[in-house]
Amino acid sequence: MSSELMQALDELQAAKGVSKDKILEAVAKALEKSYEKNYQDETNVEVVADRNTGEFRVYQIKDVVETVEDPISELTLAEAQERDREAQLGDQVRIEVKPQNFGRVAAQTARNIIIQQLRDAERSAVYDAYIDKMREIIVGTVQRFDHNNIYVDLGKSEGVIPKREQIPTERLHVGDRVKSYVADVRISSRGPQILLSRAHPTFVARLFEAEVPEIEEGIVEIYSVSREAGSRTKIAVYSKDPNVDPIGACVGYKGNRVNLIVDELNGEKMDIIIYDDNPEVFIANALSPSAVDRVIANAEEKSAVVVVPDDQLSLAIGKEGQNVRLAARLTGWKIDIKGKSQFDEDPSAYLTDDEETQGALDLFTLPEERAEESPEQEDRVEENLEPEDEADA
Repeated sequence: MSSELMQALDELQAAKGVSKDKILEAVAKALEKSYEKNYQDETNVEVVADRNTGEFRVYQIKDVVETVEDPISELTLAEAQERDREAQLGDQVRIEVKPQNFGRVAAQTARNIIIQQLRDAERSAVYDAYIDKMREIIVGTVQRFDHNNIYVDLGKSEGVIPKREQIPTERLHVGDRVKSYVADVRISSRGPQILLSRAHPTFVARLFEAEVPEIEEGIVEIYSVSREAGSRTKIAVYSKDPNVDPIGACVGYKGNRVNLIVDELNGEKMDIIIYDDNPEVFIANALSPSAVDRVIANAEEKSAVVVVPDDQLSLAIGKEGQNVRLAARLTGWKIDIKGKSQFDEDPSAYLTDDEETQGALDLFTLPEERAEESPEQEDRVEENLEPEDEADA
């Protein structure tokens, strides 16, 4: 029995990654509970497992007292010293018992508890294995589809891509190798749940980190990402080295780097723009590919009026407002787009007194001298890469 048990535990450890010691501990506790339940006159017992042989021993624990009132849980000092010469009054003595017949009910009880304990141990092992992969990319194989969810075989466990986390324009098939972003790992009553995403904005950031050495080396950094999965993504980057073009680094020679990412995202359009610590310039950049005449920013309300040439108005807004919506999410500013002719009809409606006197900020007459060093944003980057509620556009 013990050799068969140890062989089974070795196989279970190899297949499931569950520690053999944890399994033995679970079995011992299960036997202890089963013994106490089915032998009520032996309530104070301890089951000990031998880690080498798989043998289990049952011990009844008794208190050493001067006068025995309950022979089930007590024994005299003389009786205790027959088993342990150093026993003293007030000590506890373990007496090995050899139960002959647990019976069918006892065996079934032990079996059920063992199964539950093993499930819990396996869940804990899976959770520990994947919690460190949170917010990273993982590769798996599409296993099945169920209720619009995609289940992915990750090797030791299974992840799920809910419908809301899928790329709407993408059609995956059973057996496809797929990259996903680990959005969450949690323990539930049904076991560990590994929530995967291909629609998360940070998924794009991780793809760029994998494909662009300058990002991995920290020369180029990602400030923020806004995305409508399957349609368009805007990613703001900046360089810590004035000799390195952040957009060129992300695009790669003949577009080889960005094309790999676009292919991974099923042809999703990609706007790579330069982050600038001047909000007016950043907002103008974010509205690419539209040209921008000027930006009138209200720092207190974090809102801006952007004036564009009349023939660029539809491009600035984008189809169904997509371009300005993504720009608003990327920058964190509320953006209101105005055509030049509309703005010229009543500039005072958009300008403060100082701006009326001095003229609104013209993006193309900015001072040439700019701070060369990029702002310290390490704490802000991950925050900006987290999903946000839709900004008002």
